[in-house]
Amino acid sequence: MTSDSSNRSAGERTCLTVILAAGEGKRMASDMPKVLHPVAGLPMVNHVLATCMEAGGNARAVVVGNQAERVSAAVQGFDPDATIHEQKVRAGTAHAVLAARDAIEQGFDDVVMLYGDVPLIRTETLQAARDQLATGQHIVVLGFETDDPHGYGRLLMDGDRLLAIREDKDATDEERAVTFCNSGIIAFSGEHVLSLLDAVENDNAQGEYYAPDTVEIGVARGLNVCAITVPEEDTLGVNDRVQLAQMEALWQRRRREAFLRNGVTMQVPESVVLHHDTVVERDVVIEPNVVFGADVTVASGAAIRAFSHLEGAHVSKNAIVGPYARLRPGTVLEEGAKIGNFVETKAARVGAGAKINHLSYFGDTEIGAKANIGAGSITCNYDGFGKHKTIVGEGAFIGTNTSLVAPVSVGKNANTAAGSVIYKDVPNDDLAIERGEQVNKTGRAVTLRAKNKATKEAQSKD
Repeated sequence: MTSDSSNRSAGERTCLTVILAAGEGKRMASDMPKVLHPVAGLPMVNHVLATCMEAGGNARAVVVGNQAERVSAAVQGFDPDATIHEQKVRAGTAHAVLAARDAIEQGFDDVVMLYGDVPLIRTETLQAARDQLATGQHIVVLGFETDDPHGYGRLLMDGDRLLAIREDKDATDEERAVTFCNSGIIAFSGEHVLSLLDAVENDNAQGEYYAPDTVEIGVARGLNVCAITVPEEDTLGVNDRVQLAQMEALWQRRRREAFLRNGVTMQVPESVVLHHDTVVERDVVIEPNVVFGADVTVASGAAIRAFSHLEGAHVSKNAIVGPYARLRPGTVLEEGAKIGNFVETKAARVGAGAKINHLSYFGDTEIGAKANIGAGSITCNYDGFGKHKTIVGEGAFIGTNTSLVAPVSVGKNANTAAGSVIYKDVPNDDLAIERGEQVNKTGRAVTLRAKNKATKEAQSKD
């Protein structure tokens, strides 16, 4: 690659993103590295990687430190093309970026510094920074306006030109009145980035090398240095569990709004919990208090009723789930299928128009189209050592409280009588009955009541 970008348009420029993920995150009070804490089920650092990939950058370098092997495994499991660079001694952000020197030296038009604990960064925000580099800027700092700037570094401007970044503790009273604040995210011209970072010194109270110092270095060298305004929430980082919960809430709000704008109905949006990979098509209706786990797709026209939990499931067009249903991994509902209240499925394919309406468990199962499963029916799919399959044919009717002992099949249009334990295959169109003969003992209920009453009275005296 080349750093000669003088004649390159924004779309032609090459880009390396350096993601800093070396910190210890002590305030998380956790044995897990901070950047691996999930938002919507995805580690924060992988949210950042996903945005970088979507933004069209050419390469991603992740700087690790704390529990380096664990973070590296999570990163490369998600993005095998990302390169890993270890910062053995944590000595500031400029020092961290330079841990990826070998990646930077490959030569890119743009080098963008991001953080592994800032998961809400958006592609539009990254592109806005790179657009400035394409117009001839050499350093672009992402800033935000806030009503409460306390604790943030201030961006000191001269018109459109950024002069310096002043830390809150070092600012004068006049500078503290500035509400344009530093996000910490910086985009550099690849031609100058190493020279700027190498020039950063550690003559500060912490004895560390800080990337924001490149601003004053660049100004002193006559480089073009600017700051752009981006939404504050794009740049929010996570330092503790409180902020992690806030980040989750912000992510959920964004994704729910995106679904609503794309034609999904949510009756009480704030009660719905989404996963980072949830796919919901237009004209789906989602009632309150629904939770989506990993790997769920819901096709157009389906309805997910209240208090349902879905994970690893596909819901086809016009299917109905719930209320109070649980779809576990491997569940496929074909068009128009219905899963009712207090029904659990796992590794189950439910055919078009088939119904499991009440109080049932069906695992390791294939259910044919338009079959009807009576209330309280279950598959006995586990024998203590392995799982076994149950097949219910098209149009079959499974009577209330039927236990299907796998491996077993019930044929097309066959029936099982209520209360049966079915452990042999049932041919097409047959009725299977397996239960003891009913016997009525005349007057026995009176005798039992008297006996039970006497026992209770004796126990109460004791």
